[in-house]
Parts: sequence; C-alpha cells; structure tokens
Amino acid sequence: MRRALLIGCGEVGAKHADALTHAEGLDLVAVADPSPVATPPSGVPLVPCWKSALEEYAPDAVVVATPPGSALVAARAAARTGAVVLVEKPATIDPADLEPAEEDRRIYVAFQPHFAPGLAWLLSQSPTARRAAVRLVCRRDRGYYRDWRSRYATAGGILHQQAIHGLALALRLLPPGSVLSSTTEVHRVRQWGESEDRVTATIAFETGAVLTVDARVDSDEPRRHDATLHLDGGQELHVRGRNLEAGLGPASTAPDDRALRLAMYRALPAGDTGPLHPCLFPLSELRRTLEVIDHAYRNARTVPEARTAP
Repeated sequence: MRRALLIGCGEVGAKHADALTHAEGLDLVAVADPSPVATPPSGVPLVPCWKSALEEYAPDAVVVATPPGSALVAARAAARTGAVVLVEKPATIDPADLEPAEEDRRIYVAFQPHFAPGLAWLLSQSPTARRAAVRLVCRRDRGYYRDWRSRYATAGGILHQQAIHGLALALRLLPPGSVLSSTTEVHRVRQWGESEDRVTATIAFETGAVLTVDARVDSDEPRRHDATLHLDGGQELHVRGRNLEAGLGPASTAPDDRALRLAMYRALPAGDTGPLHPCLFPLSELRRTLEVIDHAYRNARTVPEARTAP
C-alpha cells in the first residue's frame, strides 16, 4: 500500500480527495492546505504546511492541486523526496519555468481525460496528425472568477485553465516543430476577471501542421470539449465528450470523473523503472503546450466588446 499525500483542498483538490479514498493500492495519509475550501475525508489529517507534511508523512505518491506557480514549486519539492507526483494543470503559465530539472522525471501532469476510452491505444500507436481542431464550450459564472482565478498572472486564460486538456492531447500527436505563425482573437465581454470569455486561434507550425482552437466559457449551449485529429493517410478521429471523457468511444459509455482519476492513479509508476503508461503526461512534455499557448496570447488581437454583461 503506497502512502499518498494531497497538497491543496480547494475545488479540484476535493475531487482528488474523494477519488484517492477509493483508489486501490493508495492510502491517503494527509491533506495539506493552510486555508482549505473543502473538508478532508473523515479520518484524514489536515496539515497547514505541505513542507512539514512531506517530512512527517514521507509519502510515496503526492497529488498537487494548488494554483499555477505554487503548484510547480510544491511538485518539485515532493519529487525531490523520491515521491512520484501528479500535479494539476497547468502547473505554471510560464514555459520558462519548465527548464529541465532532475526531479521532473518523477512528475506527471494530471490530465485525467487523457485516460478516456481508446486514448491509451491511440497514444501507444503514436500516429502523426497534420491538422487538429480543439473546441470548448462551457459556461463559467461570476463565482468561478474569484481569488487566484481573477488574474491572468496567477491563473492564465481559457487556454491554460480550460482548453489545455484538448490542446495537450493534440500537441502530443502533431509532429515536433516550432510555431511559424498564429492568428488569435481574444473576446472579453463580461469583465469578471482578467481572463477572457472566448479565444479563437489558428496556429501554424514549421512542419506544416495546423492547430485551430475555438474555446468559450460564456455560452449557454450544451457543454463540450472535444478534439478532431486529421492523421497522415487521411483518417479522421474524433475525441469526444463534455471534457474529452468519451474519448474514442460513444458518449453514452463515458466514464465519470472519479473513474478517470482512478485510472490515472493506477497508471502512476511505483519507481523510476519500467515502461510508462501511454496516457501519462510527463511534466517535460508540458513545456511545448505552454509555449504554443504563450505564442497565441502574445500575438492575440483583442476584439472590442459586443455587449455589456448583465
């Protein structure tokens, strides 16, 4: 039985706390958070300082669910103790923070939708996509943009916080290469925070690959977050779901959030040896995703307001 520590008990941390109590082979020994939003599971100690929790409980596995910036610091500190670490996306919004470090080989990014049906097979085949389209439609209310999420410097934008699941998946299958150009429009209408309400982007790479994005969080339309992949040879694959969770399977059989998290925990290696699960997303691979997002925002054009928020 591996000892697990959860760092962060906010909205996302509470979901991890619930899933970790149902994870086979993992024993949630403590939750570390100086100001928890949620109550830890019954019988699980709450510790205010994650540094002291790492020393006191000596966990084998650590899940980090804190805001960007602090998440990367905590994840690397945990990895230096020898623990294997899952850190919630995006970990940081600055790609320069991901200069390689020795401890990074024990850190993985928590993209539970990548464990959706069929994606392990797809990623194990390593096909090459020449075009990819990522679409996100959801609605975030005013309460979502509170605390650290109200500022771009601490939360990033839609592409960091919302569309990154699909972007990271698409970029794993697009051929390696630098961004050649990007055309991005940022729509800010409701003005509930420094983040935007919609981003549309077309990103071209030196390899000839093209990635398009249409991500909005101000819509009353049915929620969706999917990706369409156009592979070499003409095959077209659709990764579906409210948050990719249907994968390549039918939406009616999509696993729920807890099931995806449990699959992600099961995939964590016990040490530094052996083959990695194809759906695990190493921290080192996150840098390209953040570089693409950073390029899109740096070259973005802000579209004037079309209406005033109620």
